[in-house]
Amino acid sequence: MHWVQYSDLHIDVPKDLAKPASTISDEPDIYKRLSILVKGHDKSVLDSYEYFAMLAAKQLGISVKVHEPPKKIERFSLLKSVHIFKKHGIQYEMRTLYRCLELEHVTGCTAKVYLEYIQRNLPDGVAMEVTKTQLEQLPEHITKPTWKTVPKETEESKS
Repeated sequence: MHWVQYSDLHIDVPKDLAKPASTISDEPDIYKRLSILVKGHDKSVLDSYEYFAMLAAKQLGISVKVHEPPKKIERFSLLKSVHIFKKHGIQYEMRTLYRCLELEHVTGCTAKVYLEYIQRNLPDGVAMEVTKTQLEQLPEHITKPTWKTVPKETEESKS
């Protein structure tokens, strides 16, 4: 038997079950940047959600940069009366506040877990946009230098 610790609880697990049955690929997905834009109309709700997202990132060991893009104010006017009294109108405005959370150098499984957790706990009246920038290796036809593949005959005919 092999001891495995889950928080404060110890569980007996047979040694053959302690090894994962599935294999992990050698090259995991790595995101250079994960940008999360959160939109809402209430500043206190956005502040609370930002604090929640920061705590969740801290528990997973992810470094997060937060910045606040300028708010968008949309105004429109309506008349109180349909036909007359054009002097009597009402102006309405909608303020959309934004918060941008940027995570850098995150693996694919960590990003998936983090995004699922913060999306499930998204408060009412708040929208989220996620932009992922993934790191990939260059294809082999680009990494090989082209000057080594040029035949010598063409070089001699040019000179």
